[in-house]
Amino acid sequence: MYHDLEWKKTVQGRDLFITFDDGPIPEITPEVLRILKSYEAKATFFCIGDNVQKHPAIFEAVKKDGHAIGNHTFNHLNGWKTNDFSYFRNAQKCQQLVQSELFRPPYGKITFSQARALKKRYRIIMWDVLSADFDTSISYEKCYRNVVDHAVPGSIIVFHDSLKAADRMLYALPRVLDYFSKQNYAFKSLV
Repeated sequence: MYHDLEWKKTVQGRDLFITFDDGPIPEITPEVLRILKSYEAKATFFCIGDNVQKHPAIFEAVKKDGHAIGNHTFNHLNGWKTNDFSYFRNAQKCQQLVQSELFRPPYGKITFSQARALKKRYRIIMWDVLSADFDTSISYEKCYRNVVDHAVPGSIIVFHDSLKAADRMLYALPRVLDYFSKQNYAFKSLV
């Protein structure tokens, strides 16, 4: 299902593609940027338009640090629960702020008709490795293991720069970067 969306990248070397959903958030995103910089890692941030509008300086900091930006709708809409017209309008409202060719559906939930229409304008980016940092029932270590046990060259990995995910993500992210750096992986953005 949805085989023509981007779930993983074909790469020649040892490249990983770390992504963050739901920011920018002032309490979290600057710390993520600091951690990424310490590993010379580039990432892709799928931003919620409402958060970009509320925190433009942090959004600019993400871009200034050389990370890629993606559209994550203006209000984090679930495509399965939103009619197409409202979904497209919400994505366009976000697009006015982020101006990106990348789109990730919140929750990974998008209908066939939404995907078909949005593919005309965007590269729809999914993932093959989910850290599950948003799941408050898992341990910090499980969040870390979700990534290191499943990522392979070309993997698109999902973390969240959100308050809900912060503790698990901030535990796992530097350890993931350290683990794969020692194996000579490079961390790249999706553009």
